[in-house]
Amino acid sequence: MALEEQCSAPSRWRSISLTHVEFPEGDLTGHVLAYFSLLPIAILVGFVTLIVFKRELHTISFFGGVILNEAVNWVLKHILREPRPCAGTHTTLHTEYGMPSSHSQLMWFFVVYFFLFLYLRMHQTNNARCVDLLWRHILSIILLGTALSVSYSRVYLLYHSWSQVFYGAVAGCTIAIIWFFITQEMLTPLFPKIAAWPISEYFLVRDTSLIPNILWFEYTVTRSEARNRQRKLGTKLQ
Repeated sequence: MALEEQCSAPSRWRSISLTHVEFPEGDLTGHVLAYFSLLPIAILVGFVTLIVFKRELHTISFFGGVILNEAVNWVLKHILREPRPCAGTHTTLHTEYGMPSSHSQLMWFFVVYFFLFLYLRMHQTNNARCVDLLWRHILSIILLGTALSVSYSRVYLLYHSWSQVFYGAVAGCTIAIIWFFITQEMLTPLFPKIAAWPISEYFLVRDTSLIPNILWFEYTVTRSEARNRQRKLGTKLQ
């Protein structure tokens, strides 16, 4: 009886607007760009996943920069109070203000910080110099294309004007550069002390700032350990 009363009771339903992106019906380009607009959500989920499974201080600092970038965007929007273009086009919005675009600002923060990380933080540790540079350049081009696609999608889908997207990109790039050098010059020297804290040791938080190329390091260490365990297992079976 209670279930019937709940079903018959008039109520207004609302969707969770976090991933609610609208596009023109029947527009294939708009449909594809709507998925590109969801990439910032994927980046945030990726950060949380990396922090939970890697627990590396530079990654945590990078994510802290993303949070700071979003906070600055919120402040700027409520100071400038510039409305979005084509008011009333979309039914679900986080805020009525559009200057600067949070999607654009987040994407360009992420991409510029990643560029700096790739070319200034990660250094060569093996002899495959050309291969190492090649994959960095390819990854950089992919990231650049992704940021441009997300920025364009916000204009195409009428969530932002070109100026809102442009100034979002400028703000994101600026904060990324500042936060990268804060991390490198001020926070990184503190990482060994932070990693030695009892609470950090309890949660297995680690500092890899002294390892030039963490990908190459983890690959070689994992391969060496796997071979040693395989050798020991083979000895026991004989």
